[in-house]
Amino acid sequence: MKNKIRWGIIGTGWIADKMAEALTVVEDATLAAVASRAKGKSEEFARRHGVAASYGSYEEVAVDPDIDVIYIATPHPYHCANTLMCLRNGKAVLCEKPFAMNEREVLQMISTAREHGVFLMEAFWTRFLPSMDKVLELVASGVLGEVRHIKSDFGAVTGFDPNHRAFNKSLGGGSLLDIGIYPVFLTLLLWGEPDQISAVPHIGSTGVDESLALTFKYGDGRIATLFSSFTVNSTVESHICGTKGRLKLNRWWHCPVPLELTKGEEQPETIQFDYVGNGYNYEAEEVVRCLRSGRKESDILPLDFSLRLIRLLDRIRKEMGLVYDADGRG
Repeated sequence: MKNKIRWGIIGTGWIADKMAEALTVVEDATLAAVASRAKGKSEEFARRHGVAASYGSYEEVAVDPDIDVIYIATPHPYHCANTLMCLRNGKAVLCEKPFAMNEREVLQMISTAREHGVFLMEAFWTRFLPSMDKVLELVASGVLGEVRHIKSDFGAVTGFDPNHRAFNKSLGGGSLLDIGIYPVFLTLLLWGEPDQISAVPHIGSTGVDESLALTFKYGDGRIATLFSSFTVNSTVESHICGTKGRLKLNRWWHCPVPLELTKGEEQPETIQFDYVGNGYNYEAEEVVRCLRSGRKESDILPLDFSLRLIRLLDRIRKEMGLVYDADGRG
């Protein structure tokens, strides 16, 4: 492997821009190539970010012998196929969330990575933020007492466009897979899979959930209330409530933000962090660490967690009757 881990990116949308920006502050990484199905888009992206190689097909970056790892930033329904192509060409993969469209696809991705002995990780950037490590530390410390309720939401108005990926069913549209995945992720991380799920969606004219209210219930009485929407601006906060205190993840909680800890009836205490970069650099640093140490998956976000997450998303979709084209393939 070269002195620096050499990255390629598949896709040129806004999330690809974020990763390109993030890689500039990752000490042991360099962005060496970008690929789009439209050569003009990859060339423009390469100019904007100072990338040496730009390709007009995804296959070209997958076979580039100078690339160590590929970040997949395409729409949800293409994650599985793009990942499999890269893995089969011996490339490590960091694939955007949701990892794929369903459990079947994720199982195929994991088995292919293991068959070829190649690193694979879901790009769930929130898991690698210093704030999330602190959340886990505080919950484990007992300062909140017994955590009995999680309230988490992510609602942001997205102007309706039936062709936009947020609303286009053929592109995996719907609030659950795009932004509702964050509250689901947080609850799964803290509590595991629920015993009961109640899902109340608003299915819009394009056949996807424009808004979704979820209740997770656990056998010992713990309850999580979750919400996602493309039609309202919600608080975009998370609240972890225990018998001795509560922890608030401030607005845009899935991003690099402060926390607010309240012990009993005391005044809230703000917990600040010395964040570096735009936040996406933390997951990239984890990939570099794993590759340098010869690991095939992350112990912070293992493949088993991503598998449990997609299974939970499948359960939710079954509860609300939302089926995608990918569910009928294979």
